[in-house]
Order: sequence, then structure tokens, then C-alpha cells
Amino acid sequence: MTVVYFDSPIPDDERRRKLFGGDLFVYSPTPASLALVAFAREMAEAAFAPHFPPDAQHHLAGPAYVDVLASLKPTFINHPHSKELVRRVLTDLGVDPEQTYFDVPRLRTMTSDYLNAGLTLQFEPHRDTWFSAPMCQLNYWLPVYDVAEENVMAFHPPYFDCAVANSSRDYDYAEWVAHGRTSAAQQIDVETRKQPQIEQDIERHPDVRVITPPGGIVIFSGAHLHTTVPNTSGRTRFSIDFRVVNRTDVRDGIGAPNVDSACTGTTLGDFLRATDLTPLPADLIG
Repeated sequence: MTVVYFDSPIPDDERRRKLFGGDLFVYSPTPASLALVAFAREMAEAAFAPHFPPDAQHHLAGPAYVDVLASLKPTFINHPHSKELVRRVLTDLGVDPEQTYFDVPRLRTMTSDYLNAGLTLQFEPHRDTWFSAPMCQLNYWLPVYDVAEENVMAFHPPYFDCAVANSSRDYDYAEWVAHGRTSAAQQIDVETRKQPQIEQDIERHPDVRVITPPGGIVIFSGAHLHTTVPNTSGRTRFSIDFRVVNRTDVRDGIGAPNVDSACTGTTLGDFLRATDLTPLPADLIG
């Protein structure tokens, strides 16, 4: 059974345990999440001007659209203000910033019946743990503009603690960083990079889809099987996500069960402490 908690006052320690068990937490927009969304909108609207970003796909050819994203996305990801706003979002939600580490916030764009590769790739059913994420990773997801059931994520709760055949055995994170991630902007019409894929049919319905207003926050375990819903809304979905680990959970090996991940390497070296942006100690990364 998956429980969806809405605006729950549960303390972070208890919340993480429930998330590691497959529950979902949903929060109304906070002052910091609204500021993060406003910052993303400001950058996106400047980059796509004179077009409204969710509608820009109808006005630009594929290569031109990707060129905009190739500049916009890394600018947002690496901007110091983005990281500061993530820290504030975490504080709004009651985490201990001394013990909390996050990776850079990513601006995602899922176009509608247009592009599906590289910077616009829409993922089939997967767990983040297939991509070398630690079992204690929690994902924070926020829509930047209005979303609908036709362009959000779908969770598949029956598979949370059930193994699913996949190709994560062929994925190494260091290899991805060296060669896969850097070629994203070259993937325009067809995705050619080798990434973990599901290798069996699953029952996709019923699924769970969470609709929040812009700036609303969905938190879920990196071990949750989830899918990018095929976008048939006619508008590009813009969203922000970032990943979080707690230092105590990393140290003590606390997290969701690993039922089917066989990848190598780890993303733990990417995480920065919320207070001062220092990385996790090397002895915790392994």
C-alpha cells in the first residue's frame, strides 16, 4: 500500500522512513519553492522570447529549440541562486540543513508530440537507483507552469518492492559522466546513448499521478518505479527536480530496499551540504 501524505507535519526523520517504504509526500507551494519557480520562469521566458516557453515548441524547429535548451539548462543548473533557493526549499520543509545534502537542481522540459531525445528525453518506467543513485536518495519535484494528467509523472506502486527486469547491470555512472551526459545536446531526434531500460512488460494501470500548482512539491524515493507520461497536452511541461540524501542515512546504510538495481558507481559525489555546499566526506562515498 502506498500512502500519499498532503502537507503533513511529520518530522523529517519519520518522513524519510515512510518515503523509504514507498509512501509519497505532497506539499503546497512554499515561499522558497515559489521563488525557485519564478527564477526558472524568468530564465526560460528570456531564453525563449518572444514565445511563451510551454508553447515555444510550436514556433521553433527542433535544432533551434535544442540550442535554446543547451544554454538555458546549464545556466539554471549552475547558477548560485538556484542552489540557494533549493536550500531554502529544504528549510521550508523542515529538514536539518547540517545533515542534508542535495545535488544541483535540474530544469526539465518534456515536449508534446515533438522531441524525445537528449535534453527532452521522456523516460520509460525506471527507478533512479538503476542510474547509480543511492538507496537513501529522495527526489523533490516541482512544476514550473501548470501541469495536467497528460504531462506529469506516473508512479507504479505495486512494483516498489517487486523486482523488475532491467539493464542497469550495463550502466556505470563514471562512464556516463565522461561520455553520456556531455553529449545530450547532440541528441535531437533519436536517443542513442545507452541508459538503463526496463526489460519486461508491466501493468502500467492503474497508476498514481500527482497534480500540484506551480511550486507544489512532490517527494518520493529514488527507488520508486515511475514513468514520464507521454505528453499529449499540446504544451511543453517545465519542471524542476533535485535529489537529497541525509548524511546519517548514508553512513548507516538506511534507505529503500534494493530489489533489482545492478549498476556500478555512485552519484553520491555530486551531493552538496545545504549549509555550505561542501561535498559528502570521501569515506561515506565509498
